[in-house]
Amino acid sequence: MESQDSPSYGFVIDNRRCIGCHACTVACKTEHSDPVGVNKTWVQYLEKGVHPRAERSFHVLRCNHCTDAPCVEMCPTASLTVRKDAIVDFDSSRCIGCKACMQACPYDAIDIHPETGTATKCNYCSHRVDAGREPACAVVCPTNAIITGDLSDSGSRIATLVAGEPTMVRKPEKGTGPKVFYIEGHREALDPLASQRSIRTLWGTRPRDGTDPPAGLEPALERGAPHRTYDIQQRHSLSWGWKVSAYLWTKSVAAGVLMVPAMLAPFERRSLIDSSMGLGWSLALIFLAITGALLVADLKRPERFLWVMLRPQWSSWLVRGAYGITFFGGVITLGWWRSDSSDSTPGMVLLALAGLSGTFVAIYTGWLFGQAKGRDLWQSALSPIHLGFQALVAGSAMLLLIRPEELSDLRGVLAIAITIELPFILLEVFGKHSTEAARLAARSMTLGVRGIWLHIGAIGAGRILPMVLLWGMPGGEWTFRCAALLALAGIAIWEHLWVEAPQRLPLA
Repeated sequence: MESQDSPSYGFVIDNRRCIGCHACTVACKTEHSDPVGVNKTWVQYLEKGVHPRAERSFHVLRCNHCTDAPCVEMCPTASLTVRKDAIVDFDSSRCIGCKACMQACPYDAIDIHPETGTATKCNYCSHRVDAGREPACAVVCPTNAIITGDLSDSGSRIATLVAGEPTMVRKPEKGTGPKVFYIEGHREALDPLASQRSIRTLWGTRPRDGTDPPAGLEPALERGAPHRTYDIQQRHSLSWGWKVSAYLWTKSVAAGVLMVPAMLAPFERRSLIDSSMGLGWSLALIFLAITGALLVADLKRPERFLWVMLRPQWSSWLVRGAYGITFFGGVITLGWWRSDSSDSTPGMVLLALAGLSGTFVAIYTGWLFGQAKGRDLWQSALSPIHLGFQALVAGSAMLLLIRPEELSDLRGVLAIAITIELPFILLEVFGKHSTEAARLAARSMTLGVRGIWLHIGAIGAGRILPMVLLWGMPGGEWTFRCAALLALAGIAIWEHLWVEAPQRLPLA
């Protein structure tokens, strides 16, 4: 908490004065020597109305220096911090390039620097503030449309404007306490889902690309409807891609192959437990190693991957997950090395530890994605539970795929796990959503090519068909293998759709 004596710096953008000259953008780039593609400050043009009542407005967008900054909470190495003067600052020397802050920011205000591979954002020109000077953007603004200062000082110009003028902020429903205030701002500019990013722009046309919303989700562009005629590209479409989807799949397998025998322990099926456990130690080691490789490969600064544990920021679920994975890795290494039977005390203890730590490894990602406040579809409280049952599906399917005859009794475990897990997918896609962004992201999974992959791949072939094979077909080696392989493929398809869909929607 900030003390009452501490300053609280913020911005006011006076849209009555802004002329859209981009002087702030140029000054910001010059001050920080930013290359093309890095935009700490940018200007959006919004047009609406019909001649002779048409109007154009300009909105300066940037980091909001939130009171409760989700990027700070999610950053695993404390490279993002809130200073005593409430500026959200950034230390590139601690950044590992995990891109978690980009997912956490609801305002799309963080870039990856192409030369350093680290995150970068508006830091309120903190080096200038420390020298008693204003941020560069405010200094160069020709109309004094950018007002900076101490919001906690009731006598300052910025505090007077906020107290005396009707102002608005971007996405107040996120609860982040943004400290960039707009006088006469337009909702259609500050809410990215309230206007269309035009194919026909101010100076020409642009082709449709992967950053556009999926077909069927674009706002209707009626005559006079608000639309953006000048804007930067949707900035960070799919900053988490296939490596993250694959990590979720491999992690489910690694955890699930030991969660299954641990779950069977109370039923005293010793032969089934020992066979599953013996194979599970090896499979868990292999898939956990692949999981780690995928996580490191997705970093922009992979040589710094150990900093997650050596320089931890404990509120981040990336850190908590890393320690959980490490503990789980130690347990399965010891279990593989000793190869104790479940009849022995060491074997039962190791199996119990593997089951518990494996469950944590399976479900923590639900809380990790929940910290990504920019992506509404990932905010479901059911995600950790879903991931737990998904790990049981993945684990039992992988065991059954490799040893269908010896572990044939696992077909019941797989069938029950799929039966329980399927409603979570249906609720995620077709259930009621708390925000429009979450609804649109879920709906995007039902349209076009993604809709085919969802209905035919993830649900039909990946869940329903395995249940038919397991419940309704005569048992046999190839029936079990086919059902297991389809279930594993269904999980992979679902994870890819779930990771991709929210990132298709613009945040700014």
